[in-house]
Amino acid sequence: MRFKGLVLALGLGLAGATAAAVAEDAGAISSDVLTELLRGSASEATTLDRRIPFGRAEMELSFAPLVKATAPGVVNVYVSSTRKVQSPFAGDPFFERFFGGGMTQPRVESSLGSGVLVDASGIVVTNFHVIRDADEMKVATPDGREFESRLMLKDEQLDLAILKIDSGEPFPVVPLGDSDALQIGDLVLAIGNPFGVGQTTTSGIVSALARSHLGIADFGYFIQTDAAINPGNSGGALINMRGELVGINTSIYSSSGGSIGIGFAIPSNIVRAVVASAKAGNDFFERPYIGASFDPMTAQIAESLGLPRPTGALAARVVEGGPAEAGGLRAGDVVLAMDGQPIDTMEALGYRLAIQSVGHVATMRVLSKGAEKEIQVTLGRAPEGTSALTISIGGRSPFAGAKVAELSPRLAQRLGLRSDAKGVALIDVAPDSPAAGFGFQPRDILLEVNGEELSSAEQLEKISQERIRTWRFTMERDGRVSRQVLRF
Repeated sequence: MRFKGLVLALGLGLAGATAAAVAEDAGAISSDVLTELLRGSASEATTLDRRIPFGRAEMELSFAPLVKATAPGVVNVYVSSTRKVQSPFAGDPFFERFFGGGMTQPRVESSLGSGVLVDASGIVVTNFHVIRDADEMKVATPDGREFESRLMLKDEQLDLAILKIDSGEPFPVVPLGDSDALQIGDLVLAIGNPFGVGQTTTSGIVSALARSHLGIADFGYFIQTDAAINPGNSGGALINMRGELVGINTSIYSSSGGSIGIGFAIPSNIVRAVVASAKAGNDFFERPYIGASFDPMTAQIAESLGLPRPTGALAARVVEGGPAEAGGLRAGDVVLAMDGQPIDTMEALGYRLAIQSVGHVATMRVLSKGAEKEIQVTLGRAPEGTSALTISIGGRSPFAGAKVAELSPRLAQRLGLRSDAKGVALIDVAPDSPAAGFGFQPRDILLEVNGEELSSAEQLEKISQERIRTWRFTMERDGRVSRQVLRF
């Protein structure tokens, strides 16, 4: 009966009934308790200003002022790229004789996404996948203006890109908010250009936080929302009720291609760190270096360590002489918290590290040999190897057409590889090259070729000039090592 009385009062929004009168109808709910439920407790109102609507007048409130203030800072991003398309007559002796052997035709492809102005000077945040392989990028503002843009920074692992447009006057912006302040159930707005129909605003709530293992990007710490997000919304804004940017809309889970109420956004705190890196003149996002790699915690490992549940990030490898070792972290330790924030997963630790700057002293609570302790780790800059030279492999070998470099912690960070990886990494692979034809991909690691262990790009270049037909090599891809033989 108490529950029914309360629901009835809230549902009808009784304009003439006082909190005390409603409590009397409910039977046993005091006026003080009901007033707190309706108006929100003082502590909540002070910190987060959250409460349920009070009366019919508040139920008729509109998001219009919020949209009016933020929508001018959400833009459209137009991308065009030229691709070579294989002719259907390729390989036909007659057509190749009279029309040439390549038989490839250029084709211009266009795509559309969204972006957010976060700085009055014209800095735009969007998704990496929106501008991938772009030859030309244009940004259109809601007031009808169109600008050529240049790429300041891109990060495939985070799926973020920073563009720059220029004008003689300041641009309207959406201020960056604190995504860590979000709670499940908070109201949010999604603004973008779905399906190219024009700027569109949808509303919803934060459905979940810290989503990972979604297969979207290597970064795994997404905000989930049920605000409708559709193709074309990528790179658009997720706005809180203060008119602040709390996320960059990135992808949806859908079996039909349209929104079914499961969308994901990159938290604004990681966006803030990437924008700061772009402003500093970096062409890639430099993450602070800890000098350790981590594995996820499993139920079996947690039980063996005496943890009540699988939580934290397990230190699998600690680099000798690195920041983690200097701070007292050892292999087998479990990081449970960083800077007062709980670390529930390995991805949570990666997020906490990424949003900090080089030189930050991180306070970590770790479980080490059955006891909890606090350590201080000074985050550094990932070290270079003995050579930062990038070499394009030529000659007649399976690796011809690949750009390679010695794998250092700094390069590993840039490519999204583990920090202690060794060997020679493929930075890029030219289309239609022997390396592409044999299936080599960027981020592949060559460990050994024809019995010779690789330690530098110059070494691979020298080996590739040998005139031999059989190539034996050991390669690592996505953490899996394989030995292969090619005849060329």
